Amino acid sequence: MAAGIVLVLILVLIIYVALAVKIVQQYEQGLVERFGRFRKTLDPGFQMIVPFIERVRKIDMREQVVDVPPQEVITKDNVVVTVDAVVYYQATDPVKLAYNVANFIIAATKLAQTNLRNVVGDMDLDEALTSREKINTELRVILDEATDVWGTRVVRVEIQRIDPPADVTDAMHRQMKAERDRRAQVTEAEGEKRAQILRAEGVKQSRILDAEGQAQAIKEVADAERYQKETVAEGEGRAIERVYGAIHTGDPTPDLIAIRYLETLGTIADGQASKIYLPLETSGVLASIGAIGELFKDAQGDTSSGGQRADTSGPQYGN
Repeated sequence: MAAGIVLVLILVLIIYVALAVKIVQQYEQGLVERFGRFRKTLDPGFQMIVPFIERVRKIDMREQVVDVPPQEVITKDNVVVTVDAVVYYQATDPVKLAYNVANFIIAATKLAQTNLRNVVGDMDLDEALTSREKINTELRVILDEATDVWGTRVVRVEIQRIDPPADVTDAMHRQMKAERDRRAQVTEAEGEKRAQILRAEGVKQSRILDAEGQAQAIKEVADAERYQKETVAEGEGRAIERVYGAIHTGDPTPDLIAIRYLETLGTIADGQASKIYLPLETSGVLASIGAIGELFKDAQGDTSSGGQRADTSGPQYGN
């Protein structure tokens, strides 16, 4: 009988210890309730409570995901779009999360749907489609403030999709295609314009180079002709200087000059001209050759058939 009582006591002790010992995981917080009233918080690890009087509620402190179901939202320009989002939250106060809200998942889902409808409803369709980051930020701020009383922190909000109606999507595709066609035409026109400009610049440059080449050629020809004339003139000048020097060196007599002058007249008379004009100085030369007057008479007699006329500019002979 005593052995049976001891056995029962040992069994009761084992059950008591088993109920008293609680293991709180690393990612959890334990809430101890005594007769239904919160008493204290248990940290992760080995913990002891009073069985049958106290009980432990474990709160997961890890980041959780709330999937917001798709819903239809009317944008500012009266277009109905289907919006789907995901909310990431994390518990910060296990006491508030356990006692301030009955079902946090349902509450967070409804809150996200309501505020998502308000945020997207204040935007045009184009703005809503291109401003997902803006929607995420605004919605996260609103949900974070609203869920603070529940002991949670909204980490981030992600818009999964914003789907316009089929007819609007088709119109957007046509608009995108038209815009791309317009850009292609503008690009082709710009390319053609640039090509024409380059061709015109090429023709202009070619003509400029051709004109410069012709000008350079004309300049070189003119320089060559000028050099030739200068060389010929210089040679003629040297020849005249040599003849003039030779005459002065030879010191010719008036008789020799008169004879050379008559010989020159004969050469002039051999031409086809009907009249020959002699310079005014001829009378002075003729006066200086009195010693050969007879020769002058003979020469005058030979030309008497044509006659002689005096002119203010000097004697002249004609045939």
